[in-house]
Amino acid sequence: MESSSELVPFPLLMTPIESNYRACTIPYRFPSDNPRKPTPTELSWIDLFLNSVPSFRKRAESDTTVPDAHIRAEKFAQRYSEVLEDFKKDPESHGGPPDCILLCRLREQLLRELGFRDIFKKVKDEENAKAISLFGDVIRLNDTIEDDEKRAENLVRGIFAGNIFDLGSAQLAEVFAKDGMSFLASCQNLVPRPWVIDDLDKFKLRWSKKSWKKAVIFVDNSGADVILGILPFARELLRRGTQVVLAANDLPSINDVTYPELIEIIAKLKDENGQLMGVDTSNLLIANSGNDLPVIDLTRVSQELAYLASDADLVVLEGMGRGIETNLYAQFKCNSLKIGMVKHPEVAQFLGGRLYDCVFKYNEVSI
Repeated sequence: MESSSELVPFPLLMTPIESNYRACTIPYRFPSDNPRKPTPTELSWIDLFLNSVPSFRKRAESDTTVPDAHIRAEKFAQRYSEVLEDFKKDPESHGGPPDCILLCRLREQLLRELGFRDIFKKVKDEENAKAISLFGDVIRLNDTIEDDEKRAENLVRGIFAGNIFDLGSAQLAEVFAKDGMSFLASCQNLVPRPWVIDDLDKFKLRWSKKSWKKAVIFVDNSGADVILGILPFARELLRRGTQVVLAANDLPSINDVTYPELIEIIAKLKDENGQLMGVDTSNLLIANSGNDLPVIDLTRVSQELAYLASDADLVVLEGMGRGIETNLYAQFKCNSLKIGMVKHPEVAQFLGGRLYDCVFKYNEVSI
């Protein structure tokens, strides 16, 4: 399915949307703040984006699909740094005041204007190939757990472990460049519970009682995140009779998986009978979310996704950008799960948790 160009509000958002929804969890400023002067929160987030410029420049420089990549990458770094410095002088410049959506959008716009379509393509392909080779082992490990609730917890831990593969975080991009990420080690090394937001027990209780009829999962990164974290979870939902819609980005952004890439990944993982390690996939749908950022404003999704999601009874937003930074407090007409790892010190500070802490926010709605 192609995404239609006109974006529409996600149909499961609590209405009226105007008074119930804002795609920004951490308030960068309050109405009482001086509009011409950056707030301390704005400054710390502008610095966070500034700190990521060198790793983005490095990726852009090595993009072999772009002529004069080196020169253009330098231009990108210079221009984006200037935009960020402008915000420090005048928060209302460049369509501000800034929030994480605007800061991400301006970065993507500058990259695209300079001819960079997908600067993380090479690393995404490498990580996808690695994760595909480990998929069977991860599934077999999960399938040996007979207790329903323990299996659910193991799948959840797998989502957190996979979510570490995030090259939008300057620290993690550095760790990753050094020695890659070991998925199973990451599963073992999650911070101990209780996590900073921890509704896992409530979720396991609901899991053990009955299945959802339809789940929409907004996916995040390529590699271990989607292949070893989300897909084993989605496969288990399918096995329990839930229809699953995986919503992926329309266009590349950082190392997030795109709609065409996800179709390709799932085609590679299916066997000749169209099954995912013995589980039928006729109830698995892949949708183009219409999004082109590592965060998401749910008032702007593709018509295709809106149509597929309208009768879902579970919405899952995975990853720091979608699940924490933009939609932690989003209210839905059905059950919802926001799940992600805290990978920015600014987010940890706001939540009162630790860096690499886990957020597992599960809300039930009586329908």
